[in-house]
Amino acid sequence: MTGSDAPGIDTSRPHPARVYDWWLGGKDNYPVDEALARKILEVDPTVVRGARANRRFMHRAVRTAAEAGVRQILDIGTGIPTEPNLHQVAQEIAPESKVVYADNDPIVLRHAQALLHSTPEGATTYVHADVRDPDAILRPAAETLDFSEPVALSLVALTHYLNDDAYGLLKRYVAELAPGSFVILSQVTPDLSPQAVERAAEQFRRSGTPFFPRSLAEFSRFFDGLELLGPGVIPVSGWRPGPKDVAAQAEGIVPVYAGVARKV
Repeated sequence: MTGSDAPGIDTSRPHPARVYDWWLGGKDNYPVDEALARKILEVDPTVVRGARANRRFMHRAVRTAAEAGVRQILDIGTGIPTEPNLHQVAQEIAPESKVVYADNDPIVLRHAQALLHSTPEGATTYVHADVRDPDAILRPAAETLDFSEPVALSLVALTHYLNDDAYGLLKRYVAELAPGSFVILSQVTPDLSPQAVERAAEQFRRSGTPFFPRSLAEFSRFFDGLELLGPGVIPVSGWRPGPKDVAAQAEGIVPVYAGVARKV
């Protein structure tokens, strides 16, 4: 694990990882996070469904990559540990899988030990760094991952916190990946619930957290130059759904797009 000199936890401002934790029913958040989470839930009642749908999508996408033979994963924007964690999903299929987690919230760092219980055959490590600083993530990640072999790059529910520089940023990460690597993304969209998403975005912005919902065309740009897996870019609960996802779709709209692509 790197980043032992990470800054202390700032409890005066909400952090997306801790807001997300509250929506998932976690306890690793502060009053400022809960306050924002409740405000957003008031104006957009889909957010709890969206948080749960994103977790299930991550599980399905990771299984897809593992079943395709990928044995290395770089998960950026990890969030606070919630079982089953990504490495548990991957190592259930392939115990030799190696996973590097990266996040910039000090509370995630404090709980990172929960992410490091690897199988004996595999490995898990944690990097305390910001997605907007690729070198700070890629350099230590390379101590665990072999970037000359396929890697699954996961940025689930992260790109909507990044401005238009996100396109170039993702290309920087993808450039490091070997052919056969996977890219796993999900992103809040205004397409499916425009008024509620705009109200939620405004609450994030008022709290000091940039928020950038994207249309189908804007989100699809992240996959330029990659080979999309079926069913392509689609609302998150519809991406290769399992029984829980089919049941969840009956609860109502989740304004989140998801997609998985392969680097060829």
